[in-house]
Amino acid sequence: MRGDAQYEDGMWSYVSAEQRVPADHPLRAMRRMVDEVLERLSPRFDELYSTVGRPSIPPEHLLRALLLQVLYTIRSERMLMEQLDYNLLFRWFVGLRMDDPIWDPTVFSKNRGRLLEGEVAQAFFGEVLALAREKDLTSDEHFTVDGTLIEAWAGHKSFRPRRGKRGKRSGGPGASSGEDFHGEKRSNATHQSTTDPEARLARKGPGKEAKLSYLGHVLMENRNGLVVDARLTQVDGLAERSAAEEMLRGVRVKRRGRVSVGADKGYDTRDFVSTLRGMGITPHVAQNDTNRRSAIDRRTTRHVGYQISQRKRKLIEEVFGWLKTVAGLRKTRHRGVQRVGWMFVFSMAAFDLMRISHLEGAG
Repeated sequence: MRGDAQYEDGMWSYVSAEQRVPADHPLRAMRRMVDEVLERLSPRFDELYSTVGRPSIPPEHLLRALLLQVLYTIRSERMLMEQLDYNLLFRWFVGLRMDDPIWDPTVFSKNRGRLLEGEVAQAFFGEVLALAREKDLTSDEHFTVDGTLIEAWAGHKSFRPRRGKRGKRSGGPGASSGEDFHGEKRSNATHQSTTDPEARLARKGPGKEAKLSYLGHVLMENRNGLVVDARLTQVDGLAERSAAEEMLRGVRVKRRGRVSVGADKGYDTRDFVSTLRGMGITPHVAQNDTNRRSAIDRRTTRHVGYQISQRKRKLIEEVFGWLKTVAGLRKTRHRGVQRVGWMFVFSMAAFDLMRISHLEGAG
C-alpha cells in the first residue's frame, strides 16, 4: 500500500541532536578529545574575558566552529554560519541546542583579536599534543622537519616599489591600473605588497612562478606522523633552517638522550648540520651532491637508522597535502604573519586531532 506524502510542519520534535548523530560517527571521538582540551584551557579563557558586562559567545563554541571549518573545508565564516543554522551535526558538535540562534559572521572578526593576544591557537595545539603524549602516541627520539609555502591573500598588482618609485604609465585600454611594471626588476628588497605588506615574493623552485607567500614550518615525530611543533614566518632564504633549529632546541630541552631528525636536500648545508651535531642531534638529511659536496658523509648514511629516517620523512608531505586541500590553506584567507600563523597552528592542531582519532580507531 502506498503511503500518502505529508508536508505539514511539525511543531515539536522528541528526538535530540545527540540521538541523531550515529554512534560510530568520527566526530564523536574527536568531540570527546576537544571537550577535554577545552576544559584544560578554561582558566586561560577566564583571563581573556572581563568579569562584568554582557556575556559573550563562549570561546569554546567559537573554537569548535573553527574546527568544523577546517575539517569540512568551509571557505568562509559566512558559509560556516549558514551550515551551523541547518546542519544538526554541526550544532551538536559546537554545543548549540535545536532552537539556539546562530551568530553573525562578524563575531569571529570581533573575537579574533582576543584569541590572537591570548595565543589560544598555540595553547590549544599544546594541549592536543599533551593528550597525544598521554596516550603514548608520540616518539621523543626520531623527528622530521620541513617547510611549505602558503600563498598570501594578495596579488602581483599590489607588489609596488617601497620608496614611492612608480612605474611608467600604461595608458592602455582596459588596464586595471594606471602603471606598467613590465620589464622592471622586482624583489622583496625594493618592492612591497600594498594589500599584505608582510607577504614576500617566493617561488617553489627553479622555473616556477613567483607568488606572494608565507613560509610554514612543521616538526613531525616519525612514529605516527603527528605534528609536535608548528610555526609560520616570512619567506627568507634562511628561514627554513632557522625555524628548524628553534623547534629542535625545544625538543633538545625535553629529551636528554640521542635524537635524530630527517629532512630534505634543502637542509644539507654545513652550518645547519654542524649546528645540529653541536646540539647532540643526529642530522639524517638527504644528501645534495649535485655539483657540490654534501655535508652528510658515510659516517651517517651507513647506518640503518638513516635509511629509516629517509623513508619516514615523506610522511610530512601528507601533513602539507591535508593542510592545503582539506584545511584550505593553499591560499590563506587572512593577512599578516600573526593572523596567518594563528590559523596555521590551529589547523595543525586539527590535523593531530584527526590523526589521533584514526589511530585510536585502528587500535
